[in-house]
Amino acid sequence: MMERKTFFTILLAGCLSCTMTAQKKPKKELYVPMDYSTCGYHASESRIPDVDVAAFVAWQDGDCSPLIQQAIDQVSQLKPNDQGFRGAILLGEGRFRLDQPLRITASGIVLRGMNKQKTVLVKQGVERGAIVYIEGKEAKRERVKDTLFITADCIPAGSTSIPLPVNLRPYTLSVGDRINIVRPCTREWIESLGMNDFGGGLDYTGWKPTDIDITWDRIITAINGDGITLDAPITTTITQQYGGAFIQKVSHDGELKECGIENLTLESAVNDWNSKDEDHCWDGIFMNHVRDGWVRHVNFLHLAGSAVNLQKHTSRITVEDCIAEKPVSEIGGWRRQVFLTRGQQTLFQRCVSRQGIHDFAAGFCAAGPNAFVQCEGEESLGFSGSIGSWAAGLLFDIVNIDGHDLRFANLEQFQLGTGWNTANSMFWQCTASTIECYSPDTLNRSSAHGCWGTLTGNGEWTSSNDHVQPRSLFYDQLEKRTAEHPAPYLLPRSTNSTTSPTVEQAMEMAQRSLTQPRLTMTMWIDSVPFTASTALVKPIKYKPLGSPAPPRHSYSASPKLTKDGVLLTGMQYNIPWWNGRVKDNYCRREAKPAITRFVPGREGTGWTDRIDSVVTFLDRFHFSSLEHHYGLWYDLRRIDHERVRRADGDVGAPFYEQPFARCGEGTAWDGLSRYDLTKPNLWYWSRLNEFASKAAEHGILLYHQHYFQHNILEAGAHWVDCPWRPVNNVNGTTFPEPVPFDGDKRIFLAEQFYNEQDPVLRPLHRQYIRMCLDQLKNQPNVVHSISAEYTGPLHFTRFWLQTIAEWEQETGLHPLIALSCTKDVQDSLLADPVLSKVVDIIDIRYWHYNTEGLWAPKGGHNMAPRQWMRKMPAGKTGFDEAYSAVREYRDRYPDKAVTFYSQQWMQYGWAVLMAGGSLPTVRINNQQLLSDIVQMSPIDSEGCVALGNADLGYLVYTKADTLSVSVAAGKYDVYEINTFSGEVNNENHPVLLQGVFESTNTRPNKLFWLRKL
Repeated sequence: MMERKTFFTILLAGCLSCTMTAQKKPKKELYVPMDYSTCGYHASESRIPDVDVAAFVAWQDGDCSPLIQQAIDQVSQLKPNDQGFRGAILLGEGRFRLDQPLRITASGIVLRGMNKQKTVLVKQGVERGAIVYIEGKEAKRERVKDTLFITADCIPAGSTSIPLPVNLRPYTLSVGDRINIVRPCTREWIESLGMNDFGGGLDYTGWKPTDIDITWDRIITAINGDGITLDAPITTTITQQYGGAFIQKVSHDGELKECGIENLTLESAVNDWNSKDEDHCWDGIFMNHVRDGWVRHVNFLHLAGSAVNLQKHTSRITVEDCIAEKPVSEIGGWRRQVFLTRGQQTLFQRCVSRQGIHDFAAGFCAAGPNAFVQCEGEESLGFSGSIGSWAAGLLFDIVNIDGHDLRFANLEQFQLGTGWNTANSMFWQCTASTIECYSPDTLNRSSAHGCWGTLTGNGEWTSSNDHVQPRSLFYDQLEKRTAEHPAPYLLPRSTNSTTSPTVEQAMEMAQRSLTQPRLTMTMWIDSVPFTASTALVKPIKYKPLGSPAPPRHSYSASPKLTKDGVLLTGMQYNIPWWNGRVKDNYCRREAKPAITRFVPGREGTGWTDRIDSVVTFLDRFHFSSLEHHYGLWYDLRRIDHERVRRADGDVGAPFYEQPFARCGEGTAWDGLSRYDLTKPNLWYWSRLNEFASKAAEHGILLYHQHYFQHNILEAGAHWVDCPWRPVNNVNGTTFPEPVPFDGDKRIFLAEQFYNEQDPVLRPLHRQYIRMCLDQLKNQPNVVHSISAEYTGPLHFTRFWLQTIAEWEQETGLHPLIALSCTKDVQDSLLADPVLSKVVDIIDIRYWHYNTEGLWAPKGGHNMAPRQWMRKMPAGKTGFDEAYSAVREYRDRYPDKAVTFYSQQWMQYGWAVLMAGGSLPTVRINNQQLLSDIVQMSPIDSEGCVALGNADLGYLVYTKADTLSVSVAAGKYDVYEINTFSGEVNNENHPVLLQGVFESTNTRPNKLFWLRKL
């Protein structure tokens, strides 16, 4: 009995102890990382304005983009009023077809519809950009004296006060100055977070110094004894331990302000046959270099990318009362990033996304703060939060994600090394399937308050699975920060407990559930009044500008490659094969131009190149041609050179597009749908056509390689995602599965690939070759070649030429055809009296002469060029060897152009030119001479090499101290040409020659032009 009493005494004491411990546990303090309320138009301190209508555009049949663009341009010429507004362009009711995107490039412009359901802009075409661009120009940075370094030991995230050395503050900074605060990304900081290596012993996806440099755009609101006060907080802690920070003044001359899009629907026209069609417009609205702008009351339909895409140089933008639905795309990486920001102080409020992948997202290194308030994702296919590295200072306030997650976390290898996606961010009263709230370190903490779902993470959690007050953190902070602010338009939601109602309350609630449907965010958005004027004014009428069509240039390869009869000279540019990064610092410093490289939602070198910029680059650096072939692989995840099947379609950008369309059916090795080898990728071909058309004006050729042999020889990773592999297409190609990797690594499929007698492959090859010809048939400056890195067999090369010959006979067209292959195959086909007529250009690329004789691999031996070089040393080459190769074929086939891109080709441009070759890597800045050279032929001479035409004159390149060239008797002007710059010396020396031009006092590598008088 005593034992029982003792037991219960101990048990009671234990329970009392636990109760007392529980009572003593303090309530966890709410942690809010910063004030987020400075996000939005004019820091949310004023309402979005109702700008007066300046022009009205009524619906018309056909393409309306010229008419609307003309209205935008006309209003852009108006003088802005005191508030900075030029006026609104009002669009009438109707479905306005747009064949071109609309572009706003001046401040104070608003594009407004009469009714967001009845004013619909429908973008046609296969371009994957945006429907509307609001885009200023790159800001010019200006240093004032020296960079001002911040020397404080630690400035916490959320601070608006920056201590500065006293001797610098009064002389360099003033109240009202707009400054950049730059926090460099250092190796020490990266290593402290463990972001230098994401595992596997491979560090190429890890963060590198300068990758995550953060730049805050701020205004100085006060200068006091301790330093300066900013208009908005910094979003990452600054410490000297990890590199500190510095301040620079900047100029924003090209920035746009007071621009908006409102009260209409933006729709992308899609192909009905493909439920995952991607040959259409991807983004609704694209903004960059814009401040104090807005998007409101806009619906978005059928987009593949973003409804609103706010780029890095956007700030204080509000996006509100918008609905994006019915997206059309593959379900994969970089798609459906619906409401996206890479800017700072941007606000998305009362927005709905349906079937998005990343409904509400901040992108790579978005400086912040950025806020998403009262937003809902319905039927979400992916997580919301930050989808890029270190987009700090995010607020998700009353955000509900249906069926997927909200994430503040270390995403590790997501998008090839995202790592920590945010810090100093806040979830406030949000719901999601899973909410991940992690803090990277003790200096940069994230927090969640009043959230619902499966909750995980080491962040600061309070009031989980509970309703909290205030209902909205953003509006509470805004009210406390400023006495005058727009009243919050919050969806009313009862949060009173109903777990123990009275009978009367239960009856009342039951009746209410029968008669009052639950108020949805869509219903709430539709109830928000649109107050701007839609009163009609006199409609503008389209006035054709009457600009003449650009002249069509003539390109020829007989006897040399010319534009309008003038010799083409310069280097050949080779596009990147497969590598790349999307990080800003890489694209700014290292990226090279490309044509069919695609990064959704980003435009510029290294991302989706703007074709005008590519042409400008080539012209500036004296490139005469661009060699293009389809990508080695589409998905940058394959950069790991693994051969494994991907678990999903979360593909990594940049994407190197293929010429074939995906069909929306099945699952390829990369997780997206399979290719149809009989259908063209319309975006891919439109890009090539755009490039060729614009390059033609500058005398630049497009060398289009039909195939890319690198896919079928060497590393097996090159084949696994290839469209020709059976698992990647719906055409039943006959290549073996499982793939016969040699040594479980290498691939040797050339024998099967080049089997044009295969009953399945033959029609597919034939159809594809014809596709290449059909798609580029209107471009006179396109040169068709069989394949990059080609060492294929004679029989397939013959089949390729035969297919071209058939197409030419059927169409009556004769594009430029280059025969680029091994010497044995080349010689055999040039000896064919029928097929040799198809060839316009003899391209010496896969063989050359060297000091020992001839380096010439055999075609069809299943070895790539570089593999041949490992077995047959290429040997040494020089001027004479390059000259001999070109001269041999120029003499044998005088009606065909000869090009030389073999061993060390860039060094021997003068040898190629003087041998009678085409596209030499030289500069000659005289159009008359370039025109004359076309009609000159090589001449045997002593101590030099020469080109000549008895009626026009001669070009002489010295190789020794003495020279002698036979010339037609007569009077000549003799000019000397700088062989480096191509400048012709204006001082000529008229001479009378009696059949010979000679000198005993010269030196090698001098160039003389003898112009016949």
